[in-house]
Amino acid sequence: MNTKSALNPYPWRQFYPKQVPNEINPDAYSSLAALMEDGFRRFTNRPAYACMGKQITFGELDTLSAQFASFLQNDLKLQKGDRIAIQMPNSLQYPVAMFGALRAGLAVVNTNPLYTPREMQHQFKDSGAKAIVILSNFASHLEKILDRTDIKHVIITQLGDLLGFPKKQLVNAVVKYVKKLVPAYHLPDAISFSDALNRGSSQPFKSVSIKNTDLAFIQYTGGTTGVSKGAMLTHRNIISNVECQDFWMKPGGVPDGEGIIVAALPLYHVYALTTNALAALKSGAMNLLITNPRDMNAFIDDLKKYKITAFTGVNTLYNGLLNNARIGEVDFSHLKVTSAGGMALQTTVAERWTKLTGNTPCEGYGLTETSPVLCSNPIDGTVRVGTIGVPWPSTDMKIIREDGTDAPIGEAGEIVARGPQVFSGYYKRPEETAMSMMGDWFKTGDIGVMNEDGFFKIVDRKKDMILVSGFNVYPNEIEDVVSQCPGVLEVACIGIPDEKSTEVVKIFVVKKDPNLTAETIKAFCRENLTPYKIPRVIEFRNELPKSNVGKILRKPLRDEELEKLKK
Repeated sequence: MNTKSALNPYPWRQFYPKQVPNEINPDAYSSLAALMEDGFRRFTNRPAYACMGKQITFGELDTLSAQFASFLQNDLKLQKGDRIAIQMPNSLQYPVAMFGALRAGLAVVNTNPLYTPREMQHQFKDSGAKAIVILSNFASHLEKILDRTDIKHVIITQLGDLLGFPKKQLVNAVVKYVKKLVPAYHLPDAISFSDALNRGSSQPFKSVSIKNTDLAFIQYTGGTTGVSKGAMLTHRNIISNVECQDFWMKPGGVPDGEGIIVAALPLYHVYALTTNALAALKSGAMNLLITNPRDMNAFIDDLKKYKITAFTGVNTLYNGLLNNARIGEVDFSHLKVTSAGGMALQTTVAERWTKLTGNTPCEGYGLTETSPVLCSNPIDGTVRVGTIGVPWPSTDMKIIREDGTDAPIGEAGEIVARGPQVFSGYYKRPEETAMSMMGDWFKTGDIGVMNEDGFFKIVDRKKDMILVSGFNVYPNEIEDVVSQCPGVLEVACIGIPDEKSTEVVKIFVVKKDPNLTAETIKAFCRENLTPYKIPRVIEFRNELPKSNVGKILRKPLRDEELEKLKK
C-alpha cells in the first residue's frame, strides 16, 4: 500500500506558504564560492557576525577569507580537492577559515573541539587532511597524534585573535593565564592565524574553478554507533538546502539584510553550518555567535544586546534557557522564527517557549547525510507541535516497512528520503554507502509515521526502540511524558534486559525539584502511559551525557548498563 495517494503524491504541498515553490534550483550557483561572492557583494556593509562584543561586516569577511584563501594557495601550496580540518568553537575565526578554504577549492573537515586525541586521529587519518586550523586550547591533543596523520600544516588561533586591540590581548591572556585553558604544547612548525592572514594579504587570491558537484565538506557523523563515518557533501547538496531555507523563511517577514539569528549551536555541526553560516550568505542575516552556551548568564547578556529575529537550537538548549531565572530579561518582541532540530522537541518545552516569546517553535528534521534539512513545520502559522512538519521543496519522503514496501498512512516504519540535498556517500566506505541507500532513496534509520495531510512525526531511532513483551516502546514518547512531570529538568530513556518481558523501560532523570521522588514520577506515568510503557527503573543523575550540540545521548547509558551485566 502506498503512503501517498496516486492522485496526490505530494499531499504536504497544500501547506506551503505562497512564497514557497514546489521545486527549487539546486544549480542556482555554480559553487558555494559563487554564493559567497554574491552575498559579499549584496550585503557588503551589513554586519555578518557578532561575537564577544565584536562585529565584522560581509565586506570584511570577504577580505579576510580571501586573505586566508591566498595563504592556503600561495604559502601552503594546497590544491583544489585537498582536505583541511577546522577544530574550534564558535568564534570570528571560524567563518573566515571555512569560507577561505572553500574559496580555495578545498574540502573542509569539521572537527569537534571536544574530541579526544584518539577521535582526532581517526578523523584526520580517515579524511586525509593535509592542514588544520585549530584553537590553541586543543593544540596539546594535536601534538600527541600529529605524526600519525597526513597533516603537514598547522595553523593555530587563539580565541581573541579577531577581536581587535586591546580586547584581543586581554581575552587571550585571560584564557591562557587566568583561566589556564591552554595546556602546554610543542608544535614548532605551526603558524599563527594572524600570521597566515598577514601572509595572505601580501599576495592576491586567484579564483579557483569549482563545480557544484565537487566535494565541499567531509562531515563526520557522531560515531555513537561504531566508527565515525565521513558523509561527503557537495557544493550542490549544501546550495540546495540554502535555497530551500531561503524560500521557507520568507513568510517570517524579515527583509534581506536585516535579520539577526542566534548561533548558539556550533558552526562545525551540520545543523548550524547550513542553517546559520551558509544560509546567511543568501539572506544577509547577522549571526550572533555564542562561544559557550553553557554559560547561561553570559548567553543571556548577549541576547539582551540585540533585536533577535531568528533562533536555531535543540530541545536541551531551549529547556536550559527556560529554566534560567533571568530569561525574562530578554526582549523577544522581534523574534519571527524559532527553529528546533537535532533531537525531539518536547511538548512542555514548546509550550513554555511559545508562552515566553509569543513564537511557536517550528520543529524540523534532517541528518548529516542530508545537508541537513529534509522537512520542517511551515512558519506561517501552520505549525503542528509534536510533528517534524512537511518535506521541503524538491524533497520527497515516505515510510517503508521492514521488507522495503511502502507502509500505509498512519503506520510506523523507517523514514526514507530523496532530494538534491542527499549526500554522495560515505568517504571511502562504498559498502556502507550501498547499505544506506535503496535506489535513490536514503534510509534514515529513524522510525516515523505520516498522516493523511503529509505531516511527518518521528517515533524514534530504529536502534533505540525498546521491546517489552512483544510491544514496541519508543523512548521519545516516554521522555516527552516524563519531561512534563513537575520537578523534572531532563530525562533519558533506554531499555534494559529482563527475563520475563525481554526488556523493561529505565529512565535517568535530572531533578529540577530536589524533593522529586521516583514514586512521584511513576504515579505521573501511570496517569499518562499504558502499563507496559511505565518506567520500571528510575535512576537520578546530576547530569546526562550530551553530544556537542547538547543532544542527550542514550548510547553511553546503555553501555553502562551492559557493563553492569557483565560484572
